[in-house]
Amino acid sequence: MSWLERGFQTYPAEPSLDAWVESARGPALAAAADPELRAMWLRHRETWFVGVDALTNDGAGRLGNGPAFCGTAFDEALGVTGVSHLHRAQVSVTYPGYPRQDADESDSAHRFRVNRDAAHLDGLLAEGPDKRRHLREPHAWIIGVALTQADAGAAPLVVWDGSHHIIRRAFAPAFAGISLEEWGDLDVTDIYKAARAEVFETCTRIEVPLQVGESVLLHRHVIHGVAPWAGGAQAVSEGRAIAYFRPCFETPQPWLDAP
Repeated sequence: MSWLERGFQTYPAEPSLDAWVESARGPALAAAADPELRAMWLRHRETWFVGVDALTNDGAGRLGNGPAFCGTAFDEALGVTGVSHLHRAQVSVTYPGYPRQDADESDSAHRFRVNRDAAHLDGLLAEGPDKRRHLREPHAWIIGVALTQADAGAAPLVVWDGSHHIIRRAFAPAFAGISLEEWGDLDVTDIYKAARAEVFETCTRIEVPLQVGESVLLHRHVIHGVAPWAGGAQAVSEGRAIAYFRPCFETPQPWLDAP
C-alpha cells in the first residue's frame, strides 16, 4: 500500500540519497550544537532541538558543493504534487529523556505529549493567547531522512495510519465557498480537534523508526507526532537526528484538492 492510501511510506537507504546524507550530517549536527540556535530551539528541558530552518541548504537541497536532494521518496512526492523547490530543512534532534516537562508547559500539554505523542497536523499554526488554529502553511508533502544511528525506541516518529482521509473529509466543507485569500483567516480549531479525536478512535498508531539514510514520505494531511524516548534506548552521542522537508503549495487550493 502506498503513502497515498495509508498516509505514509518508508524507503530503504539508497546510494544516491546516501551521498546527500553524508553532505548534510555535519552541517545539521553543527546547527544542533550552535549556542545561538540551541537558545532558540532547545525545548523540553534540553531533550529536543526543534531546529526549524536550521539546515543551510539551497532550493535544491544542496549544502555547499554537495549533491542535490534526491531519492525515491522525493521522486514520488514530486510526481504527485509537482512541488520540488525546497526550503531550509528542519533539523529535529531528540535526546535521552524526551520529553521532560518545560517550566512553562502546562500539565495537560505535557500529558498530551507523553500519552499522545504531541500528535498534530503540520501547517495549522496556533495563534493568539487562546492558540486558535489557522491554515498558514499549505504543505505539499513531508519527507524525513535519518541522519544518525539510533535504536527503534529513541523517540521515533509516530503516524496514525489512514488519518489523512479523515482530515480531508473534515476540512473540505469548512473551506467550501470561501475565497482562497480567506482560507488562512478561518479559525479551524474546533474542526481540527474533532477530526483528531476521530483519528485517535479509529486509526492505528504506528511507530516509524528510521536508520541512517532511510526516509519516510508523509501525506500533508496525516496526523503524526514523536514518541517518548523509551527506557534503555540508545543513540549516538549527538542524539537521534532527522532532516525534514515540508515545502508549500503556491496557493492553498491544492492543499485540499491534490491527491
